[in-house]
Amino acid sequence: MSTTFEERPQADAAHAVQAELNYLRAGEGRPVSYTYEPPPGVPWTSGELEARRVTIQDARGLAAAGELSLDKSGFQHVRHASALTDFGNEDAIRSTYYSESEQLLLKATGAEKIVVFDHTIRDSKSGSRSTAYLREPVRRVHNDQTFVSGPRRVRDHLPADEAAQRLQRRFAIINLWRPLDVVEQLPLALCDARSIDPADVVPGDLVYRDKVGETFSFTYNPAHRWYYFPRLRPDEALLLKIYDSREDGTARLTAHTAFEDPATQPDAAPRRSIELRALVFWKD
Repeated sequence: MSTTFEERPQADAAHAVQAELNYLRAGEGRPVSYTYEPPPGVPWTSGELEARRVTIQDARGLAAAGELSLDKSGFQHVRHASALTDFGNEDAIRSTYYSESEQLLLKATGAEKIVVFDHTIRDSKSGSRSTAYLREPVRRVHNDQTFVSGPRRVRDHLPADEAAQRLQRRFAIINLWRPLDVVEQLPLALCDARSIDPADVVPGDLVYRDKVGETFSFTYNPAHRWYYFPRLRPDEALLLKIYDSREDGTARLTAHTAFEDPATQPDAAPRRSIELRALVFWKD
C-alpha cells in the first residue's frame, strides 16, 4: 500500500467492464465477521455495505508487460498447471498441491522458505459460508489480514524461537488463487496497491470458534484502479499480496472481491476455485 499515486500503468479502455463492487460504507466503524454460524440474532457480518459502480480493466496486457506484480501492484499472474486433478481429495491437496505451490511461490518470490497454513475451496453454486470445506465466493472488497494479524500468523505457525527470528526480517503472506474450471461467472477483481490510500482501510474482527483474527475492509475511493483476468483457466493462477512487512514503498497488500460481470451469460458455469494461503520468508 502506498500513499503516492505517481506510477499509474495504463490499460486498454476498450477491454474493460463497468460493474458494482461492495465496499464498507464510510463511518460504519469496526465490522465483525463470523467463520461459523453466529449466535441467534447476531449477523454473519456487521457493517453496512454500499455498492459502487467502477471500471474494471482487463489486466492481461499489463501483466504480460510486467507492469502488474506482487511488489508493484500487490498481485501477479502466473502460468502454472497443477499436477493435481482431484481437488475433492483433501489429503491430495495437502500433499501434492501444497508441495507444488511451495515450489511455485519460492520461484516467484525468490524467498527462502514457504509455510502453507490453509486453503479454501469455493463454489458459487454449492458453496456456503456455513460450510467449512466448501465456501461461496466473497462479494465484498476486503483483504484477508491486517498489519496486526500478519505478524500474529508467524507466531501461530512457527516454533517460538524461529518465529522471533523470522519477525526480524522481511516476510509476507501471499494467497495463491486458482480456478478449477474456466471462470465464466464471478471473476476476481483486484485493486492496484498503488491506488489505495491508508485512509481507505478499516480493520475488523474475524471470529473463529477458538480465537479472533483481524481482516481489512475498504471504503470507496474513486482513485482505486481495478483489474481482472477474463476467463481465467486452471493452468493460470493469481498471486495476491495479503501482507508484507517491508515499508519502503513495496506493495504491502491489495484489495480483492468477486464481482458480477455484466457480460456473463445466463447459462454460465458456476465459479469453482481454490485459494491457498502461505507465509513467505526471505533471508533478509
